[in-house]
Amino acid sequence: MLLKILVVGAVLIGVMGAIRDGRVLRDAGLLSSCRATAVNGHDDPTVMSCSKGRLDGFPDLTNKSCKLVVVRKQREIWRCDAPVVSSQSPTG
Repeated sequence: MLLKILVVGAVLIGVMGAIRDGRVLRDAGLLSSCRATAVNGHDDPTVMSCSKGRLDGFPDLTNKSCKLVVVRKQREIWRCDAPVVSSQSPTG
């Protein structure tokens, strides 16, 4: 009986960790996501292509100095003044 409780607890902790990370929900299409896109055949980090999530809809990038350029059914294109970074970790 104790073994079953420990196994269920370990599984629940693993699921909670996966959900907190967010990648599982984003890959399942439940959360929105953005990525840099190519313009005229060249990668441009200031142009973001965002997909709609089922739980949170489209992301709002106006707080990152971005302007909405194109709206489609499942995708939005944003132009930003500076490249948008995905994390604030130090680079050196």
